[in-house]
Amino acid sequence: MTVDGEVIAELPKQGLLVLAGVGHDDTVDDAAAIARKIWGLRILDDEASASDVDAPILVVSQFTLYASTKKGRRPSWSRAAKGEQSEPLVEELCTQLEALGATVGRGRFGAHMEVASVNDGPITILIDSQNWE
Repeated sequence: MTVDGEVIAELPKQGLLVLAGVGHDDTVDDAAAIARKIWGLRILDDEASASDVDAPILVVSQFTLYASTKKGRRPSWSRAAKGEQSEPLVEELCTQLEALGATVGRGRFGAHMEVASVNDGPITILIDSQNWE
């Protein structure tokens, strides 16, 4: 991942790219629960989890995940939390992952980041704290 041409974070080996969006109702407890879910999900080769194989995790704040395109041609991000709420929760997610034993790389909050990803599988999963099953 680069910002202004500088590499600020990268995965040293195969791992997970987490695009983290924060909504108005998200809490510290949600960040902790999502961290546990990410660390334990059996989605890697041979049904391994990131915790099983010590897979590194790159966390990128991504408010655009909350885009609503229901009306008109311009997306609305009104469901996304403002930076003063979301930045600490994204950091809490990273802290919780590290507390579980993960190696965590971080994006730069609010920066224009160039994120390169190879989707090996491919597998993409949405984990939403407001819709636990």
